[in-house]
Amino acid sequence: MQTPETNLILIVDDTPTNLEVLSEALTDAGFEVAVATSGESAIEQIEYDPPYLILLDIMMPGIDGFETCYRLKQNPQTKDIPVIFMTALSDTVDKVKGLSLGAVDYITKPFQQAEVLARVQIHVNLRNLNLALAEKNLRLEQEIKERAIAEAALQQLTHNLEQRVLERTQKLADALCTLEKAQIQLVQSEKLATLGQLVAGIAHEINNPVNFIHANLYYVSRYTQNLLELLKLYQNQLPKATPEILAKSKEIDLQYLLEDLPKILSSMEVGTERICDIIKSLRSFSRHDEAEVKVVDVHEGIESTLMILRRHLEAKPGQPKIQVFKEYGNLPKVECYPGKMNQVFMNVLSNAIDALTEAMDNYPSYVRSPMIRIMTEVLGSDRIAIRIADNGLGIPENIQKRIFDPFFTTKPAGKGTGLGMSISHQIITELHCGSLQCISQPGKGAEFVVEIPIQQPQLCHTGVVKQKFLSSPTQLDRKPAYQGLPIMVKADQK
Repeated sequence: MQTPETNLILIVDDTPTNLEVLSEALTDAGFEVAVATSGESAIEQIEYDPPYLILLDIMMPGIDGFETCYRLKQNPQTKDIPVIFMTALSDTVDKVKGLSLGAVDYITKPFQQAEVLARVQIHVNLRNLNLALAEKNLRLEQEIKERAIAEAALQQLTHNLEQRVLERTQKLADALCTLEKAQIQLVQSEKLATLGQLVAGIAHEINNPVNFIHANLYYVSRYTQNLLELLKLYQNQLPKATPEILAKSKEIDLQYLLEDLPKILSSMEVGTERICDIIKSLRSFSRHDEAEVKVVDVHEGIESTLMILRRHLEAKPGQPKIQVFKEYGNLPKVECYPGKMNQVFMNVLSNAIDALTEAMDNYPSYVRSPMIRIMTEVLGSDRIAIRIADNGLGIPENIQKRIFDPFFTTKPAGKGTGLGMSISHQIITELHCGSLQCISQPGKGAEFVVEIPIQQPQLCHTGVVKQKFLSSPTQLDRKPAYQGLPIMVKADQK
């Protein structure tokens, strides 16, 4: 709090006697005193040397005390200086007017020195208290601002920390999900690799002896035909056979044997051709799963897949045969990973067969003629499309949104892993830079559209993409340890 020695009191009065009496009393009380004889001079003096308190006479020439007080209170720099009116007026109206203009007190003339000093001291103390309170309020406001800034910074820091925690948690969750997917894909790839090696090995070992049988059936058929012709020639030249020959002919039913033997050989030839086709399809399906792109005929991959799935297309008790309609376009040979593409064809066609089978089991009257339609076409100049559609019950929209999600399946537990379509989608989109779409409406079947470029962009052959899909030992065309029998074809001696 300021001391009285530092408190300047301004006395404004046009009467010299009043100025002298008040100045002497205040100076004796320890106050510093300044005087002014008019309102105008008081305002000018206050602008360059503001007092601590003003004793202001009302009745003065020029502007009176009321006007002077009004002007002081209108000025932001002087409005807080306490003003005490000095007047001989005792009318309540005048006092109210003065107080309403901003005065803090009244001193009536003639002066009582003790009263003047008491009132001045009270208002000086009040002034000191107000200034101290204002300073504390200012400090408090500053502290509040600083705390608000600190709290905002703390909140921002907390938000940033929470955001970083969320981001790190999300990254860890994504990494875990990616790891799980990679593990599942690795297991799946290992299974396919093992299955492919098994299929390739069996096909290779069966191929040689079957080729041996199939190739020599031609000569067996010719030799048999020659023997039958010779036998007929004997019958014509020697019509009277001996009793032993007649008995043996009857025993073996010679006439039936002559008719049935060519049919049997013809059936055997057809059967071996069928086995050769199956082996060819197995080898075509299981081969080429190397880490390099091959230029292949996509139709061969589709046909080999259909050959493997042929048993599932056949009619079953209470169910008709699933018809397959092919509308192949004039496709050029395509750069792709044939084994992976065959895996996609297998997944899509297997799902179509399962959907039709389920529909026939649960709604036999709805699907009377189950069919799968396969269409291929060239899109523009650089892409091809393979469309595989069925006339089953279709796929609801909520399932379509998740059909390519890992581990999502609508099949009962133990009948599906939920990885087939997810892996197929990754094979097409990430490994071949293509697209795999599902188009379906409930009650109108489902169609899967595969689009891939005819020539694979270099982007799809980067190490990261190849490592993701081809790092496991999935080369299914490895030679088995057993090389098989050599092909034995007996040459025509002629």
